[in-house]
Amino acid sequence: MTGLLLSKVLRDPSIAATLDAEHWSGLIAAARAEQIVGTLAHRLDGLSKPDSVARILADHRASAAQGRTAAFWEAEMARRALLPLGVPVVLLKGTAYVAAGLKAGQGRSIGDLDILVPRAAIDAVEVALLAAGWEWVKPDPYDDAYYRQWMHELPPLIHRERDRMIDVHHTILPLTARITPDANALIADSVALENGLRVLNPADMICHSVAHLFADGDLAGGLRNLWDIHCLLDEFAAEGFEARLAERARLHGLEREVARALRLREMMYGNATSPTMFDRIFLRRLTARDGWGRQTRKLTELAFYLRSHWLRMPPAMLARHLWTKWRKGYRPPG
Repeated sequence: MTGLLLSKVLRDPSIAATLDAEHWSGLIAAARAEQIVGTLAHRLDGLSKPDSVARILADHRASAAQGRTAAFWEAEMARRALLPLGVPVVLLKGTAYVAAGLKAGQGRSIGDLDILVPRAAIDAVEVALLAAGWEWVKPDPYDDAYYRQWMHELPPLIHRERDRMIDVHHTILPLTARITPDANALIADSVALENGLRVLNPADMICHSVAHLFADGDLAGGLRNLWDIHCLLDEFAAEGFEARLAERARLHGLEREVARALRLREMMYGNATSPTMFDRIFLRRLTARDGWGRQTRKLTELAFYLRSHWLRMPPAMLARHLWTKWRKGYRPPG
């Protein structure tokens, strides 16, 4: 599976010297599908590779640099729009990594701007962003009500001129989820940047990435998220950090998820450990790409899709939600 090859090359770029044309094609296809091709290009920069591959990767490095500039500008626009409110604005995910100058941001693809604000300020934040040119993406009344009542964020917004999306979070997991991280602690213990925006502290940054990967989704794009976790752990490794991470994981109810992330990180990007039966299932999902970058193991994909919803809401609510989405024409993967 090309997903496994991708993880091996990210871990040890020298492996790329042994690849033939077929494996290069599969590697790049998988990296594109996982939205980690910019990171791959960064890791392979300066190493010998076929000319055609070198050109492709150079394009992706340039694209990642352009995306980084766009992400900085979008964060600045949000900062200006929300400055009069006087509320803390915490950058999340890719924008946070590049804004903080972290290794996890090197070559990283950055899509939406994700921010975390106090729940008490969410209405004022919404009004300020709408006044600054953002508009709603979700016109469906059911989707809008679902986000507002049950989710951890506002319905997504897109700027009418820049065509860039922003996701405004008031916590990091849905309100209906079985795990309830301490959103107040996330914000209170965040770290200020020079421009007044903030990022999560190192342990919380890892906890958020772990929550996003293992407690809130179907593991689509999971290799990129696991690489983020690997880079963050490498960068923050210092005496006492392991205990600090364990402390914050307990605070946010993420002990089991963090433990799984540490095991899978070692299996994919470090020294192999003994996987549990469930770890093997997670690995099966994470590496499910063929030579064209397409998802394989459809039953596993469907199982993780159903799992993601099971984690998000109680059974009766889940049944009602899936039935409503089915009637509206949505179909699960598979």
